[in-house]
Amino acid sequence: MYLLLLASGVIAGVTTLLFGFGGGFIVVPLVYAMLTAGALGEAMQADAMHVAVATSTCAMIFASLMGTLRHNRKGTIDWAQVRPLIIPICIGAAAGARVAMSLSGDWVRWVFVAYLGLTILDSLARPGFMARQGDGKAPLGPLAATLFGVPIGLVAAFLGVGGSVMTVPLMRRRGASMTGATAMASPLSLPMSIAGTAIYVLLAWDHASAASLGYAGYVDLRALLALTVGSWGGISLASRFVGRIPDRVHTRVYLFLLALVTLVMILV
Repeated sequence: MYLLLLASGVIAGVTTLLFGFGGGFIVVPLVYAMLTAGALGEAMQADAMHVAVATSTCAMIFASLMGTLRHNRKGTIDWAQVRPLIIPICIGAAAGARVAMSLSGDWVRWVFVAYLGLTILDSLARPGFMARQGDGKAPLGPLAATLFGVPIGLVAAFLGVGGSVMTVPLMRRRGASMTGATAMASPLSLPMSIAGTAIYVLLAWDHASAASLGYAGYVDLRALLALTVGSWGGISLASRFVGRIPDRVHTRVYLFLLALVTLVMILV
């Protein structure tokens, strides 16, 4: 199973760099399936979704940091757009992780599925995502950054999926190319993953099923190691394709991946 996690880490690294996903769309379903299929006690079975989301959130710290460094080196990040959102996203991420811990794993799972479905429908139905409009140069003001940033952080940490599910459509509708929109998802996922992980570790440190060997709060450390090593390889592999994917293809593959993970979560 850990070899599968390693391979999934590679996929997560590729999707982080090219689509800004942070790996959560791959990692959450896989870790959830691993925990629910394993010979675990009933207590851990009940916490499987919380562990999957927390481990995914923690794995994003490394993946989003690596993605940020690679995109920054290639000059694809518009930092003027990114900076106003960092603090609001941190605030939202801390709140989102706390809310997720207070709900049952089944609730988190089905909210995950519902949100992905709504995102796909919104991207297809509303103008501005499938076809680029404008130049995306005007940064958000403080009020707008707060109104957008807090919900982005809250949803991302709640679901363990990184901020791309909200930041990519947001930046896309502000006129960014898909390369630019997905590049900005990495630095915006970094503060979310740090704030969210802190909550999942500190507030669940003494939890009965999460306090066993190999866990830090709700974070599965063994799974985290495999995912981190794999994501490093995936990011290195994907670096050569940054900025080379046609905008039209980039947009459609992004939505296809969302649909694929939605189906996996429903079936699992």
